[in-house]
Amino acid sequence: MNNIVCPHCGKNVELNEAIIHQLSAQVREEEGQKLKAEFEKERAEYIAMQEKKLREEFEKESKAKEKELLELEKLLQKKEEEAENTAAKIKTEAIEQAQKQTRLEKLELEKKLNDTQKALENAQRKAKQGSQQLQGEVLELDLEEKLKTTFTADEFLPVPKGVEGGDLWQKIILKGELVGSILWETKRTKQWSNLWTSKLKEDAGKINASEAIIVSISLPNGVGSFDRKDGVWITTFEHAINIARYVRFLISTVHSVKSSTSQTDEEWGQIRDYMLSDSFKHRMQAHFDGIKSLKDSLDAEKRATILRWKKQESQIQKLDTNTLNFYGELKAIAPDLPELKGVSTPLLDNEADENTETLF
Repeated sequence: MNNIVCPHCGKNVELNEAIIHQLSAQVREEEGQKLKAEFEKERAEYIAMQEKKLREEFEKESKAKEKELLELEKLLQKKEEEAENTAAKIKTEAIEQAQKQTRLEKLELEKKLNDTQKALENAQRKAKQGSQQLQGEVLELDLEEKLKTTFTADEFLPVPKGVEGGDLWQKIILKGELVGSILWETKRTKQWSNLWTSKLKEDAGKINASEAIIVSISLPNGVGSFDRKDGVWITTFEHAINIARYVRFLISTVHSVKSSTSQTDEEWGQIRDYMLSDSFKHRMQAHFDGIKSLKDSLDAEKRATILRWKKQESQIQKLDTNTLNFYGELKAIAPDLPELKGVSTPLLDNEADENTETLF
């Protein structure tokens, strides 16, 4: 049982248990390697076969998808062609239908358009006239309010009936005595008319007004701030109060001179002529120009100050916003962060509560 024949020399060789165990282990190892090699070979063949099968199925599906896409493209192209044909047909029918309109229908449409255009132009003209009239009334009221505020002792009355050119009648009161009056008229049109002065002069004579003043947006050519033409003072809204002071002073002075027994008619005439002369007017013009220069300088300084304030306000706002954002980010990370005086973060607290409810 423990003897084997040597395959090389043909002799019987006795085997002990150690040799048997070693041979058995060697045989098992060789068989295991052989089986492992066969398993790896079969596994590799199986994987290759599966890959080939998957590749064939993928190629088959790809071809099917490609074929389906081609069919869809053909169908889409066909639909597009049908849509283009339908649109062309509709366009052609619409053109044909439009061309079939009768001349009477076209004339009727044109008439409606013309009537609508005329109605629109009339409405715009009426609206413009109403707007100009309203603006004129606003300027008149504004001038009246400024005159009443400046000359509190004077009386301001509406123009009597029959005096169509005037807007306001200022009666000048000096120490409780009526010394004269001024007839005012405001104009807002952009074009000056020389007919205004003669008309207002005529209206001033109807109520025995001492002087007449036209306050207008537009002045005659060559007139800067104010002037006197045809016995009527003309000026802009900007210089209306200054002219009122000048004319009021003129009327008060003339009344004082006429009331004084120490002044002769010749001296009174000389004083009046001087106050109505170009020399005195130039002095007043220089006075008005100086006031305007100071006002322009003040306005420029005010604008510069406002711009500087706005710039500083913007910088402060940016710093304040950055601080709030920084504190808000820290508050979101650390909800127990101490509250800062003057800084409220209810939105952050609400957001934290909402997030907690969502998470849990």
